[in-house]
Amino acid sequence: MEYFIRSELDQIVLFGGWDTPPGINKMARAISRNKKNYRPTKKGAGMTKAGVKAYRRANPGSKLKTAVTGKVKKGSAAAKRRKSYCARSAGQLKRSSAKTKNNPKSRIRQARRRWKC
Repeated sequence: MEYFIRSELDQIVLFGGWDTPPGINKMARAISRNKKNYRPTKKGAGMTKAGVKAYRRANPGSKLKTAVTGKVKKGSAAAKRRKSYCARSAGQLKRSSAKTKNNPKSRIRQARRRWKC
């Protein structure tokens, strides 16, 4: 297990596992929930381009990408990503409460609309 000091945050960050000793930030790899990282619900929920960039910086080797929102060719990589997301989010929607399922303004419904599910 290796420890590094990130100068911009002046804190010790653990890269190598979640079994951190006391006093070490356990959510070292998480990104902050500030306005530039996440899109508001009214604008379709989900992460922004800046949020994805911040996540990838905090999690080296990540393949996270932004939503597929435009027109795509049938069978393309983007079309496959959309189909996969739509299938996963349909499962999330199915398991959510009746209030969330029936509310067109809920985050999951807005995100699905943005992805064109």
